[in-house]
Amino acid sequence: MGPQQDRSSAKPYANGTAPAAAAGRKENNKVVRYKECQRNHAASIGGHAVDGCREFMASGAEGTAAALLCAACGCHRSFHRREVEAAAAECDCSSDTSYGAGRR
Repeated sequence: MGPQQDRSSAKPYANGTAPAAAAGRKENNKVVRYKECQRNHAASIGGHAVDGCREFMASGAEGTAAALLCAACGCHRSFHRREVEAAAAECDCSSDTSYGAGRR
């Protein structure tokens, strides 16, 4: 047996990279959502078939192993397409139309 590690100081990570919930998670003012499942169920026979699951729903509480499994299709969260959205407060949009208005 190897040396014991002090796990009391370890932080519970949902996927090993960031401590947060599975869906709707924020990373540096960005919202991360997991969309449709892309698992190829027919890969072993050389085909392509997906199950039709449209969005990841965690099947357990945050911090548990079940939080990484989808309640709808049973696949791991890594099979679902990851979508990162910028937070609304981060938008640097302006409606200033003066640029180019004087050009003809």
